[in-house]
Amino acid sequence: MRAIRKALDRLEPLFSRGGRFEQFGALFEMVDTFLYTPPTVTPGAPHVRDAIELKRVMVFVVLAVLPAALMGMYNVGHQASLALEATGLVGSGWRIELLQALGVGIAPGNIAGCLLHGALYFLPIYLVTMAAGGVWEVIFAGVRNHEVNEGFLVTSMLFALTLPATVPLWQVALGISFGVVIGKEVFGGTGKNFLNPALVGRAFLFFAYPAEMSGDVWVPVDGYTGATALALAASGGVEAIQAAGISWKDAFLGNIQGSMGETSTLACLAGAIFLVYTGIASWRIMLSVLIGLIGTTLVFNAVGGPENPFSAVPWYWHAVLGGYAFGLVFMATDPVSAAMTDKGRWIYGLLIGFMVSLIRVVNPAYPEGMMLAILFGNALAPLIDYGVVQANIRRRARRDAT
Repeated sequence: MRAIRKALDRLEPLFSRGGRFEQFGALFEMVDTFLYTPPTVTPGAPHVRDAIELKRVMVFVVLAVLPAALMGMYNVGHQASLALEATGLVGSGWRIELLQALGVGIAPGNIAGCLLHGALYFLPIYLVTMAAGGVWEVIFAGVRNHEVNEGFLVTSMLFALTLPATVPLWQVALGISFGVVIGKEVFGGTGKNFLNPALVGRAFLFFAYPAEMSGDVWVPVDGYTGATALALAASGGVEAIQAAGISWKDAFLGNIQGSMGETSTLACLAGAIFLVYTGIASWRIMLSVLIGLIGTTLVFNAVGGPENPFSAVPWYWHAVLGGYAFGLVFMATDPVSAAMTDKGRWIYGLLIGFMVSLIRVVNPAYPEGMMLAILFGNALAPLIDYGVVQANIRRRARRDAT
């Protein structure tokens, strides 16, 4: 960082008033503080209450999501290798040619090969996300004369990990553009959005292109289709999942089909521990989302009938299927779009846990539920906080009146 700082100090006179590249001075100012804090002080009282700043928060979230990203890349390559082995297909495309040129075998037991194979699907998606979303970030920062902040690092990572490996790259660019512009920038940028921009982009793709965002085409192998564990649960309950050779341990570890970063509950749990320990994410939200799921699922288990197999799925299966764990740890706890008050966080989390179980069981046509449940909670979070604050004001007024 010191080397970067020295290089920028040498370049700064060229972009300042009277410099050779004065017309690009605004762009220089936007990127001047990206990823590090410059040695400057504010002219007025900053009222610092905590040592954790925006840069540190965003970097910590990226570090917390790395286990899910690595497991996701490995699982994509692992599932593709299993499909090629089961169908007898050889595979084609530049990825297979590159793996063969590097001498990496296409085998489910080759951990390094599976990781590299999956990375060849994840990295193009992530690079397109960074390029398309970064352009919008720079445009809005330039128009508003704001600095380019690190918030997009988290948005881009989370958005990419919610996508299947088979998604077309042009849809990736379209989805992140919608999420950044409509989900965040139209409300004023980072810190002013009331919806999670990564989820907004993912929801846009789901409703605009449902064939690519749902269904049975999740393994990146031409000619191969296979239902996800959630789809199996919606059609036949736990029995259908186990009949497909999927155990609870497989679902917990992440050795199942699904979006790239959402399959491993273990990796998400590691991220949760890190975020709670560093004080970035609220444990109240995580715990209340889990309690809401458990309570609602137990009710459905008690009153459900054979006509809806999903109603008999236990809560501990719900917790390891789909994007529940990923959403609980990284999406529901978004400090901008989540509830701010402690009581509000409990209500907010319970609402999300209730909604995800309700959507999965009552609407089997859309067995995921977590994405819509979190967006619903985001929309109600300001109202929840307002109700908590007003209730506290009324309670204090009654106490002072006596």
